[in-house]
Amino acid sequence: MSLPRSRKEGAKFKNTIPTTEGGFGVMLPMIKEYIKNKAETVPKKTLGPFKTDIKVYQTPPPDGLRITWIGHSSLIIEVDGIRILTDPVWSQRVSFTQAMGPKRFFQPPLALADLPPIDVVICSHDHYDHLDKATIRFLAGKDIPFITSLGVGKYLASWGIKPELIQEMDWSDSISVKDVTITSCPARHFSGRGIIHRNETLWASFVIKGPQHNIYFGADSGWSPDFEKIGEAYGPLT
Repeated sequence: MSLPRSRKEGAKFKNTIPTTEGGFGVMLPMIKEYIKNKAETVPKKTLGPFKTDIKVYQTPPPDGLRITWIGHSSLIIEVDGIRILTDPVWSQRVSFTQAMGPKRFFQPPLALADLPPIDVVICSHDHYDHLDKATIRFLAGKDIPFITSLGVGKYLASWGIKPELIQEMDWSDSISVKDVTITSCPARHFSGRGIIHRNETLWASFVIKGPQHNIYFGADSGWSPDFEKIGEAYGPLT
């Protein structure tokens, strides 16, 4: 079974099934509700601290697979001999400014300066909670290849990533890193770093297949029949 390529109407990418997205008519009531909301949406007690012993990266995972959760969609995935960093976000807030916006519930268990050597970075889409300017700037100059979705490379390049290190992918595109194949797959989501220019860049999930393991990085997706299709096309997934 082959998965669909991305589809556009004019300048806008579309989901594979009809999906209602938030415009002004949805966002303004949401903001009002957010301001008035009295529910406990932030932990009363600070979570953590959580710490990752950096010495663990001196030895490959015994079974070829190890995943370190940094927070939200940020992962260090060690799989079949390579190390992948996904949607890296180390900033305190996911917003256009560090003065306001959603704030971390806990500090990253690993400092950026303590990152082990990374073979490739995956950036699934351009939302602030998945594409962090400060973190990308830290990674710039380290000659790490970046895999991302159509249109997102312009951000990476403007923040210091060398253009030759940026590989934009459409759904169903694949790229090999050593013995591991990374395939871009559909996700049910949207894109944009503001209310305007929505969906002018693509969003994606990824299948990561090596000699021993075959895993799925869902990134950010609502339910979709594409999940079953991805499993049929690239499974079984572990």
